[in-house]
Order: sequence, then structure tokens, then C-alpha cells
Amino acid sequence: MIKAVFSGSKIYSNSQESFSLCEKSSYGEKKAGKVEYSLIEALFLLSENKLCIYYKNKLLLESDFTKKALKIDKKIESKLIAFSDLRKRGYIVKTALKFGADFRVYNRGVKPGKDHALWILYVTKESQHLTWQDFAAKNRIAHSTKKKLLIAIVDEESDVSYYEVSWLKP
Repeated sequence: MIKAVFSGSKIYSNSQESFSLCEKSSYGEKKAGKVEYSLIEALFLLSENKLCIYYKNKLLLESDFTKKALKIDKKIESKLIAFSDLRKRGYIVKTALKFGADFRVYNRGVKPGKDHALWILYVTKESQHLTWQDFAAKNRIAHSTKKKLLIAIVDEESDVSYYEVSWLKP
């Protein structure tokens, strides 16, 4: 199990296991002699018993880390459902903050940085409303970044449905 440290909003490890998992499965990002995990990656790896997280030298329970994560990102629970589903299907999923999206989704076996993501993904709950203006803005961002738009809708039973949107030329 990988031992990681949670400090501020960063989760990182310098263990050999963290570098190995990063290389093999694209979890985390190598930075300054450490592997830094996004909040969602850390939560997923914690839920899969591949990561233990320490905060102020104290081991965090999954429930405690989830509470801290919710303070940073109110949508973390619905994002985790979509992230987990896609990772278990073999896709590589990375954050997409600079695109104004929740995630970038790479095809199976692709290394981020070596190839482009197929989709930018927005996660929403079934009970939330998306305006046409929001939808058009999301689609425009996807189009301008040469990616397809993927919308993940998480229902009350925590099942997720995906809708791919792309431009058609008449």
C-alpha cells in the first residue's frame, strides 16, 4: 500500500510504489521527486485500498478524508462515481481544470502527455439542471480543444450514464 501525505490541498508520496503505479497506470503526476495525486485520484486509490493518507502524521480514515475532500470540492462524490467507472473500464482519467471541465478522458493504454484526450468530461447529478447556455458553452470548449464532449449523469442509485456530444457538419 502506498503511503501518502495530505497537506493543504495536495496529496503526495515519494515511495517507490507510487512511482511504479504512476508509470504503470498513470495515477498521479511526477513533480519534484514526488508523485502528486489529484483529490479524486487519492480518494479513488484510498477506496481501492491502494493508498493510505496521513494528515499531520495521523492516518486518515476514508470517511475523514472524504469530509475534507468535500470541503474542497462539493461535487467530489458524484465525480468519484464517474471517475471510478471509467478507470475500471480501463480509461485514463485526469483533471481538466484548465479546460473548465471536470476531467480529461484518455483511451485505454494512452499515456497523458504522449497523446491527446478523447473527451473532456462534465459530471452532473440527475437532479441538477443544465441550461442550454451551459450546454453550448461546454460543447464550444470541447470543440475548441479538438475533443468530444462527454456528459456523465449520475442518478440517485449512483449509476452513471454517458452522453457523447460532437459537432456535425451538414
